[in-house]
Amino acid sequence: MPLSPGVYLMKDSKGQILYVGKAKSLKKRVQSYFQNSKGHSPKVKKLVTHLKDFDIILTDTEFDALMLECHLIKEIKPMYNRMMKSPQSFTYLIINLAKKIPSFEISYEPIENENSLIFGPFTSRSTVERAMNGIKECFKINCGHSTVKNSACLNYSLGLCNGVCLGGPAIDEYNSIIQKVIHFLGRKDNRLLEEMESKMLAASEQFDFEAAAKYRDWIELVKSLLNKEKVIEFTEQNHNLVTLEQIDDKTYKYFLIKRTQILHCEMIHLENNSLESLNEQIISNAISHFKNTNDELNKDVSRDEIDEAQIIYSYLNSTNCQHLILPKSWLSANNRLKFTKELNKLFGSFK
Repeated sequence: MPLSPGVYLMKDSKGQILYVGKAKSLKKRVQSYFQNSKGHSPKVKKLVTHLKDFDIILTDTEFDALMLECHLIKEIKPMYNRMMKSPQSFTYLIINLAKKIPSFEISYEPIENENSLIFGPFTSRSTVERAMNGIKECFKINCGHSTVKNSACLNYSLGLCNGVCLGGPAIDEYNSIIQKVIHFLGRKDNRLLEEMESKMLAASEQFDFEAAAKYRDWIELVKSLLNKEKVIEFTEQNHNLVTLEQIDDKTYKYFLIKRTQILHCEMIHLENNSLESLNEQIISNAISHFKNTNDELNKDVSRDEIDEAQIIYSYLNSTNCQHLILPKSWLSANNRLKFTKELNKLFGSFK
């Protein structure tokens, strides 16, 4: 097997793809499955027992391998990729509106349907859980029943449920609070937060500092639900990106990236071309690919984009490449000199 980067596809005896992985060095990575078995998880050990064959796809760089792996997993959906999914995956909050008492659910892989609203992604499942528990306690909507049963739940006797389980006006009150949660998470209004702050102030004025401290903690947790991770914030800015990676002394690979899409990539060789001609080639392709792309800002990152967004953001912040954020004004003929100077800096950074 080669020591170069690429993607490997592990198959069973029927040729079905069990697992798709990527590697900086295919030989070292694939060998690791058959060595140090004591350190392997039960899932990896089970995978190896079913493994009968594998294919490899060579790539120019590790970044190519990461993006190809991501696309193949989404296309093929291998069983072991789902089983071995990282617990650090992004979390989503689902509000199920199909029930008379709408419920909150937290999931790594929510299923979209017309009766559910999905919010996220969030990086911390525990933060989402604590924030939602805070909302439930603050507004007394922590009902122990999943449906209206006309009988009080245990939480009602504890003062944690407004009586929605009993039916009547409490259902309208419950649904009103749910709508405030939806509007808050959708960034439409902050009435939910304002009411929580009012409750905190009232508790403080009554010298109930223990309750005021609880409200303060809940407010901070709820606010954190609106904080976007740097990777998401960066992706939503919809930059035109030029990246340059050095393969060897005379060989480079550049990528033209928009949001989570690689619009163009190409290997270039200094020994056959002057730096001036390579710059002209990159500029010409950048103008061609970026000029007609959508520059709409602040479009929310979708669940389908999040994996690619993470890969691209990590790549830009690694030592493997140098990158340039390209203002749209540089795509005009008047600013080609500025573009050329910045490209020269990218090439120069590898020396």
